[in-house]
Amino acid sequence: MDSTTATISPLTKKPSTKKSVLRTTINPWLMPSLVIGLLATVVLSVGIGAVRITPYEIWLIIGKAFGYATTVDESKMAILLAIRLPRVCLAVLVGSGLAISGAAIQGLFRNPLADPGLIGISAGASLAAVTMIVLEVSFFTTLTGILGMYALSVVSFIGASLTAFLVYRISRMAGKSLVTTMLLTGIAINALSGALTGIMTYLATDEQLRNITFWSLGSLGGASWTSVLGILPFTVIALFGIPRLAKSLNLLALGESQASMLGINLKSIKRQVIIFSTMAVGTSVAVAGIIGFVGLVIPHLIRMGAGSDHRRVLVGSALGGAIVLTLADSLARTLVAPAELPIGILTALLGTPVFLWILFKQRRQSIS
Repeated sequence: MDSTTATISPLTKKPSTKKSVLRTTINPWLMPSLVIGLLATVVLSVGIGAVRITPYEIWLIIGKAFGYATTVDESKMAILLAIRLPRVCLAVLVGSGLAISGAAIQGLFRNPLADPGLIGISAGASLAAVTMIVLEVSFFTTLTGILGMYALSVVSFIGASLTAFLVYRISRMAGKSLVTTMLLTGIAINALSGALTGIMTYLATDEQLRNITFWSLGSLGGASWTSVLGILPFTVIALFGIPRLAKSLNLLALGESQASMLGINLKSIKRQVIIFSTMAVGTSVAVAGIIGFVGLVIPHLIRMGAGSDHRRVLVGSALGGAIVLTLADSLARTLVAPAELPIGILTALLGTPVFLWILFKQRRQSIS
């Protein structure tokens, strides 16, 4: 018998089928393809719009921005550097942060349905941001005076952290994180956050109401270099911190007791995952509002090509999330031009059928 189609187990003496081998196959070109795809997506996104900018013109404009003596169209240079480039950078940061956070939370709870939005973390971050916008109390004023443009991101991070801690503590029963309890707790937190956000909406002025609408729909329309710099340190810390936990998350997939016996500090790992994930989610919500399905669908798609190893899933999710959100933002600002479609609506419209397709595919595999 061909060794590529079946192997003999020394314990069972039964051949393992080709189907089981194919399920563990990893695409070696996935990561290079994601990196190349991200670069191509960035070039495409900064070039399309009412004023088209070719890749060669982009190269010349960036060269002049760094001091090289080149001749460029000043209007295109202003559009690229002041409008499109910060928006694309913001999409890359938000998309990568949401996707890698979703993958880390799924690994922590050992549940592929776990998601920052599904278990209420995004709603908690949004509520904290809306509360800061509406309630001009002395604490928020003092915090803004101290932290400046970082204040809103810090408040959103605090709201996301409190929500994550609450969901995790309630979901733990008899030493385990029960999936059903976690999901029901997330639903309750989402409902409570929605109700409190409604109260804030009732108290808001017309100007504050427009800002609250921004949070509820999700948009990158307010992108600027200030907002990019506002979330950059938080997102970078999460993007570098979460992949360092990949080995521990792999061991945690065996179960908490087995991971503890192998020397994993469970409390430390859980604390780090929650802190890094809520840091990325909270700051993303602070500048872009609630954007659903990125943290839920992207890790699923990456696992289909990268397997279950978190060393590949986490990095691949960050790259895939950046690509998807950048493309979604490009569609949002060009589909109904000169108007703009809220990106949260677009990701929901695109993410729902993809997620249902993944569920049906996994069900067929489990039946077969």
